[in-house]
Amino acid sequence: MSSEANAVDGVNANIARRGLMLVLSSPSGAGKSTIARNLLSDDPALSLSVSVTTRARRGSEIDGKDYHFIEERAFLRLRDDGELLEWANVHGNLYGTPREPVSKAMQAGRDMLFDIDYQGALQMFEAARSDICSIFILPPSMQELRARLVRRAEDTEDVIEKRLENSRVEMQHWYEYDYVIVNDDLNAAFAEVKAVLKAERLRRDRRVGMHDFVSDLLG
Repeated sequence: MSSEANAVDGVNANIARRGLMLVLSSPSGAGKSTIARNLLSDDPALSLSVSVTTRARRGSEIDGKDYHFIEERAFLRLRDDGELLEWANVHGNLYGTPREPVSKAMQAGRDMLFDIDYQGALQMFEAARSDICSIFILPPSMQELRARLVRRAEDTEDVIEKRLENSRVEMQHWYEYDYVIVNDDLNAAFAEVKAVLKAERLRRDRRVGMHDFVSDLLG
């Protein structure tokens, strides 16, 4: 395992640690993508899992960085060939996580960040629950959630209403996650996510080199 992946947030680089998958989910507009971007800027041990999607690219998005934007036929081929770790239909668009980049990163001992909805998260829980730390981010109110979607100015009124309707379904799955954070203040929510990540990196069952460390300590 890479020592770089372990020398973060006080996690001793000399004690091998298994990489983890940090799953962030929230209804659209609750802030998970902003928190994800801030985490990636702040934490060199995190790598973003870039999803593939059939959704049209928004003006602020970069192909290959925010998503891999592909045609529906190409997406279905990846799905049918077993090359997606998870996939979901969200607001009429298809999203999925390519399997190969995740496998390579985990084998190298690096942590992977997933900005995905609850449908994809539940599939990942079934596939690799012990390697996952999951966080659901809630808005402080439905009124504030709508205001954020309007301020984003990237969707029509009809799309905003559809997102709000779907958000009520999404938020019913909060209890299936390890941690739940209310994003009333972005800086505070970001600090809470960082605290969760640090604690998860220190979990005994993730620190696979601890047995050897303690043996040497006692020997």
